Amino acid sequence: MVKYRRSESLNNLSASLENYLETIAVLKRKKACARIGDIAKYLNVKSSSVNVAINFLAENKLVIHEKYGYVDLTDKGEKIALEVQRKHEIVYKFLNTLLFIDSKVAEREACEIEHLVGMETIHRLERLYSLLKKYFLIEYEHMINLKEYLEK
Repeated sequence: MVKYRRSESLNNLSASLENYLETIAVLKRKKACARIGDIAKYLNVKSSSVNVAINFLAENKLVIHEKYGYVDLTDKGEKIALEVQRKHEIVYKFLNTLLFIDSKVAEREACEIEHLVGMETIHRLERLYSLLKKYFLIEYEHMINLKEYLEK
């Protein structure tokens, strides 16, 4: 069995806890607020599981939550959520746009990868993506040739 070592990031949180922070940020963007029930529905988990996670995050000063009230991110929680979202977006873009991975598969795999890689890796992926798009893949026929090559 391969063991994955978490890369350096702003935190030592599990992937699951990072997902809670990311979900709160997404819900705040969509609805202007996040509640326990909304988080549970979004993550497809029980409200009791959300309560346990939110209590842990609150104890670690990553979220603010009053019983039966809204859940909000602290500045540190917001930074972590934004870092996770940025990783997700870059990995997804790389998988879907350059490697031509189906969007649903790329979405699922980006969700997994975002928790394993550090910002140095993400930065380099982003620079490689830009380089390839700028110098090698500008013309449509090059994109088609690359796609055919990768699908062999």
